[in-house]
Amino acid sequence: MKFVVDGMLGKLAKWLKILGFDVVYLNQAPDAELLRRARREKRILLTRDHPLLDSAKNIRSLLIASEDWPEQLAQVLDTFKLRSAIKPYSRCLACNVALKSLPKKKARNLVAPFIYEQASSFAVCPSCGRIFWPGTHYKDMDSKIEAIVRKNRNAGKKPEANSGIGG
Repeated sequence: MKFVVDGMLGKLAKWLKILGFDVVYLNQAPDAELLRRARREKRILLTRDHPLLDSAKNIRSLLIASEDWPEQLAQVLDTFKLRSAIKPYSRCLACNVALKSLPKKKARNLVAPFIYEQASSFAVCPSCGRIFWPGTHYKDMDSKIEAIVRKNRNAGKKPEANSGIGG
């Protein structure tokens, strides 16, 4: 599933990428550009902006209800039934490109010796060349991801969405 996210939802965009979803985050883009990208690339528009949502005719879109990013994330995951599609750490957070596995031997000259010795696995972004590995923040992120995957917000609340959702 592919998303375009407006400037009010930066943390949501980041966490959707962390979970492996294709996300274009346009922090400073005018509404017309958000709508163009959504339409052209067949992306779902995520916004907190009511007038933008009203302009999103024939574009799948979702009005994000909460200001709290974990609740925003739960709303997106539940609305589009995406919990089973989560693939953590599979996208470059800078480029939004799917990462490729990098054999440890090939990472030797690409990372600091300490990192090479400590890390068990590596991945590379084929677009920007950044190298990724499970670093010191990994356990904290993993526990957040585990909580996100387990959490079920669908207890009776229906998120507000325009008529284009699901179609």
